[in-house]
Amino acid sequence: MNQLTLERPSAAAADAVRRRPRLGFLGVGWIGRHRMEAIAADGAAEVAALCDPEEQAFESALRNAPRAARAASFDALLEQPLDGIVIATPSALHAGQAEAALARGMAVFCQKPLGCTAIECRRVVSAARAADRLLAVDLSYRQTAAMRCIRRAVAAGEIGEVYAVDLVFHNAYGPDKPWFRDPQRSGGGCVIDLGIHLVDLALWTLGFPRVHQVESRLWAGGRALAPRPEVVEDHALAQLDMDGGAVARLACSWNLHAGRDAVIEASFHGTRGGVRLCNCGGSFYDFRAERFKGTRSILLAEPPDDWGGRAPVAWARRLAAGSGFDPEVERVVDVAAVLDAIYGR
Repeated sequence: MNQLTLERPSAAAADAVRRRPRLGFLGVGWIGRHRMEAIAADGAAEVAALCDPEEQAFESALRNAPRAARAASFDALLEQPLDGIVIATPSALHAGQAEAALARGMAVFCQKPLGCTAIECRRVVSAARAADRLLAVDLSYRQTAAMRCIRRAVAAGEIGEVYAVDLVFHNAYGPDKPWFRDPQRSGGGCVIDLGIHLVDLALWTLGFPRVHQVESRLWAGGRALAPRPEVVEDHALAQLDMDGGAVARLACSWNLHAGRDAVIEASFHGTRGGVRLCNCGGSFYDFRAERFKGTRSILLAEPPDDWGGRAPVAWARRLAAGSGFDPEVERVVDVAAVLDAIYGR
């Protein structure tokens, strides 16, 4: 009679069945709650603890995570037995909170910006590298199916050599939280809020060429601002000259009379064609991608596309798989350096 031999599970098999990472969520307003719900729905990690000073935000989040503990403060959250933390607080707090979590051995998923300056971003990235902890930043428009199609088309050389990029993000409403307009808490206005996505999409799509010159103009309430302004800007124009000869032109704003809720576009012009991302009907969430050849247009992607939670879910899955520091996050420092140049700092 044949005997069945039972082998001891390998280390890889043991890793595959270990417990889900326990996550804390710092800031559970609309964005933080949405990221929490996406991770919970995916099941890659456990929503273990919540922290938010606003009772209404906490109660709304708790309805979708009834077993989560409540931490009365950030320091109390750090005392929880957590594997990672998701940060969605005012921008000026991000760098310090991320560093503190990394120092406790926690992985970090942070809303953009990771820091208000390139120096702050570099400091957090260095902390993640030293701790060998997974750090990611929610530059979420990379996750749209439309933008992924555009990046693939550019990388494959389908439009030839890219020489010009046009980037637009106009929000007809502007932010609804007072801290966005406080430069000490926000780090800036529409550039750090919206323009960061445009700069990231341009550099990410083109393979992160070096930006060797930046020219910009900022306005607040229709009045031009001097470099290092003491108020946040609500309209900005910038031009980025990149190695290889490509030039990117950027426009972003809050409260613009745009005739719709939002105008969001990223167009890449090449020697053999072009590609464009654009939002549909003024939507903040629905995008299509097109490839242009002369007067012809080819549809590459269109709604529906449930992309909003992809970045945090991908981070949670990698954390569950045991991933440590990923050098790709160093690219956030390149993006922050361009924002510094736009602000003249």
